[in-house]
Amino acid sequence: MPIYEYYCYDCKKRVSVLYRTMAEADAGAAACPECAGERLQRLMSRLRVLRSEESSVESMADDPSLMTGLQQEDPRALAHFMRKMSDEAGEPLDEEMNEVIDRLDAGESPESIEESMPQPPDGDERGMPGLGGL
Repeated sequence: MPIYEYYCYDCKKRVSVLYRTMAEADAGAAACPECAGERLQRLMSRLRVLRSEESSVESMADDPSLMTGLQQEDPRALAHFMRKMSDEAGEPLDEEMNEVIDRLDAGESPESIEESMPQPPDGDERGMPGLGGL
């Protein structure tokens, strides 16, 4: 069962479409699983190498430039670390997280970013302790 990646021009998202057969994939009648839009552009998929979670964490811990920046509390290093974690986990970041990372990459402190972000309703514990609630 092939899985193809597309860019949807309707919802502006990168999406994956699973086909049950090769014949269905060749027919090319893809619809966006997010918005049901049909204006899709097929993309080249990234090559994935399956590694254990332990191996992924070890490879990041072995990156001296990554660890040095985090120890010096450099916002740019935190942005790089967060992008690397997303890539290693294979999980795309949502719009709000991309905004936070872009601001960190520009050198803004996590504290000032947290102050400017909308606060969750009382009792909502979605923040991450130790990262300024990010």
